[in-house]
Amino acid sequence: MSRKIRTLIGFALFTLALGASAACTAITDTSSGPTEVGATATAMLSGPNGEAMGTVSFTQTPHGVLVSADVSGLEPGGHGFHIHEFGDCTPDFSAAGDHFNPGDRTHGYYPESGFHAGDMPNIYAHADGTARADHLVPAITLGSGDTSVFDADGSAIIVHEKPDTYGIDAGAGGRVACGVIQQ
Repeated sequence: MSRKIRTLIGFALFTLALGASAACTAITDTSSGPTEVGATATAMLSGPNGEAMGTVSFTQTPHGVLVSADVSGLEPGGHGFHIHEFGDCTPDFSAAGDHFNPGDRTHGYYPESGFHAGDMPNIYAHADGTARADHLVPAITLGSGDTSVFDADGSAIIVHEKPDTYGIDAGAGGRVACGVIQQ
């Protein structure tokens, strides 16, 4: 085999190896996604009189935050379930503010303009008042940056008395449970 052919074959193999390496790097590169994959947080839910109403756990994934709720003491039926902008549940849960909304978007899943980062699907309580839910929330993180629930003033999780309408007006009624999200 001539030196020229060996050089061409060597160059071709090098190019293939370089391409395979770049493809593997592109698949495993998380620089554009959250670097906190695996980070966790919790919120202990309390009712208006301080009674324990359950736990909500948060786990950072490469695709957003998995929010898992175990709630008790609810009226049977649907309940709005949202992340709110401030990590404060005093005195009547109003200190939690509005929905977490760093992108300044419209509320609800129906409007074309998008939804609040803290909007999540309703949870549904059984006849015994318990509810279990898992929601992937792609618009928040547990790390740093604008979409982190751990910004300067923290965040809280709120359960509402009625189901969310998913429209511009949430319509979910009063706040029946609140928990500050903590690392």
